[in-house]
Amino acid sequence: MPAFSLDPSQTAWCAELRDLAAERLRPVADKGEPGHVNRPLVAELGRLGLLERLFTSGAFDLCLMRESLAYACTEAETALALQGLGAHPVHAHGTRAQRERWLPRVAEGSAVAAFALSEPGAGSDAAALELRAEGDAAGEGEGESPAAEPDGPARWRLTGEKCWISNAPEADFYTVFARTTPDAGARGVTAFLVPADRPGLTGTGLDMLSPHPIGSLAFDAVPVTADDVLGEPDRGFRVAMGTLNLFRPSVGAFAVGMAQAALDATLAHTAERDAFGGKLRDLQTVAHQVAEMALRTEAARLMVYAAATAYDEKAPDVPGRAAMAKLLATETAQYVVDSAVQLHGARALRHGHLLEHLYREVRAPRIYEGASEVQRGIIAKELYATKEAGQ
Repeated sequence: MPAFSLDPSQTAWCAELRDLAAERLRPVADKGEPGHVNRPLVAELGRLGLLERLFTSGAFDLCLMRESLAYACTEAETALALQGLGAHPVHAHGTRAQRERWLPRVAEGSAVAAFALSEPGAGSDAAALELRAEGDAAGEGEGESPAAEPDGPARWRLTGEKCWISNAPEADFYTVFARTTPDAGARGVTAFLVPADRPGLTGTGLDMLSPHPIGSLAFDAVPVTADDVLGEPDRGFRVAMGTLNLFRPSVGAFAVGMAQAALDATLAHTAERDAFGGKLRDLQTVAHQVAEMALRTEAARLMVYAAATAYDEKAPDVPGRAAMAKLLATETAQYVVDSAVQLHGARALRHGHLLEHLYREVRAPRIYEGASEVQRGIIAKELYATKEAGQ
């Protein structure tokens, strides 16, 4: 598949997704409460069959979904993406029992997933996480609720904190990364599937700029067993990075969708707005600004498509390409949305205006799933590794 073009069926699907987002998802999103999981919206994504595609499609289709939904309804896009981010480790590394228990519920929109990696002292430096998984071979914990206890005696107890976790504290289960081997860096981390009703697990919502739910989680000797491990013990960092390699290009797609929405709004506004005896678009400075916005948006889109295609083709340079796509697209979206606000003037800053909404939404993607500075570090590391390998 050429990374630079869509075939007619893909183009038609993207148009269908934009229509669904505007007509079916936008009304449900508008009824949600900022800072809380919009379960009716998640359920509607399930009814439309979009959540199931998280587990049946490749990275390229994921990017098309996220870009198209973001164009008309960022809340729907984010709800879909968070389901994928939280549940992908179960899909890719879970046991048959784990997959059968949770993935059908995620696909139908009746269970909300979350990806719990970041901590107060381990955001960009994910390998520095300190949530402890301490051995509990004796299987203590009698007297807890049978419905909340894991099946069988606990092998570990999770103790510590997670922070900046999307969908927390309202998710139904969490993909949690904890340190099973002290002082081992990335090599001593294990991924666990932790249902939200486990004893000792509590959470608090955080009041953030972004309208989707973000919270912190506290683990007070939360019991987990070998049946809760995703992948292999002490190999959880691979689970985390594999998930991020898939979702980083699609974060870029989310950004491209927002940039395109801002660009289209600017084209309409500058073509209609009277100024200085003509239309805004007649001013060369305005026309050149719009051209620059379009140029950068298209360049970002192509980078995202190329990275997604590389992932689907199992190319060896996926980490570098994924980092490039996320970096370029999120920085581009920030530029385009900011430029759109400038060309619209004060009207764009009124609550309820599309650009006011996008201006708030566009900032966070430059931080989460690896800040822009982290992406530059990944790109440089991959470049030098390739050079040293003589490729």
